[in-house]
Amino acid sequence: MIPFTRHAKLSLGVLVGLALCATGAQAPQHIDIKQFSTTVEDVVVPLPNEIFGALNKLGPVNWKEHVHSDKGPNFTERPRIALLLGTVIADGFIAVQAEDAPAVKDIGQRVLALAKGIGVGNSITPHAKAIIDAADKRKWENVRQELDRTQNSVQQAMNEVHDEKLSQLVSLGGWLRGTEVLTSVVTEHFSADGAELLHQPDLLSYFQGRLQAMPEFNLPIIHQIQDALGQVKPLIDVGNRRIPAESVKKVNEITTRLGHGIVMKD
Repeated sequence: MIPFTRHAKLSLGVLVGLALCATGAQAPQHIDIKQFSTTVEDVVVPLPNEIFGALNKLGPVNWKEHVHSDKGPNFTERPRIALLLGTVIADGFIAVQAEDAPAVKDIGQRVLALAKGIGVGNSITPHAKAIIDAADKRKWENVRQELDRTQNSVQQAMNEVHDEKLSQLVSLGGWLRGTEVLTSVVTEHFSADGAELLHQPDLLSYFQGRLQAMPEFNLPIIHQIQDALGQVKPLIDVGNRRIPAESVKKVNEITTRLGHGIVMKD
C-alpha cells in the first residue's frame, strides 16, 4: 500500500499544490479529468500542472484576488490547527502564483507558528526561513520547492509520532481551500470543461471515510465539514453528465463557508 504521506501530498496539490506556475501549458480542446490524474490508493487524484494550465486558459486569472491574508485567532485544539495549516500551505502556493512576496513571507511565518502548535515546529523551521529568503529574492520556483518540502516534512513528522489523523486533516484543509479557489475561477470563466475539473467523487469519498474514522475529534468544524462533503457529493458525482454552472457556484459557496469556519472561532 502506498503510504498516506504520498496521498496527502498529492491531494493537497489537487487544486493549488505543487505547480501553480503551469501558466504556459497548452489548454486541451476538451478536459478529461482522467488524462490529468494519477491513482493513489485506488483514488483518482488530479495532477496540478495540467489542471492549472487548463484553468489559466479559461481566461486571465488575477491570483492576487485569491490570496488570503486573514490570520484568524489562535487555536489550541490540534485538529483545528491541522486544518488551518493545510489551508495556509495552500494559500502559500496561491501567493507564489500571484508573485506576492509580502504575502509569501507572512505565510512562511504562519506555517511555522502553526507547525509549532501541533508539535512539529523543529521540522519546519529551516523551510520557513528558506521560504522567506527566497520570497525576498523573488525566486518563486525556490519558494514552491520549499512549500512542497514543508508539506512533506509536516506530514512525515506527524506520521512518525503516530498523528496520521492530523496529517489527513492537513491534507483535507488544503483540498478544501483548493476547491474554493478552483470553483471561484471556474465560476468567473465558466466552461463545461473547466467544471469537469471538479469531477472527483472518489477523492471526496476518501475524505468522508477518513472523517468518519475520527470520532474523537468532536469539534463543530469537523461536523460542519462532514455535513458539507455530503452536500458537495451529489453536485460533483454526476456520472457521464456535465457539471452545470449552478453546481460549481454552489460548491464554491459551501467551500467558502467552510474556509471561513476553519479560520474563525466557532
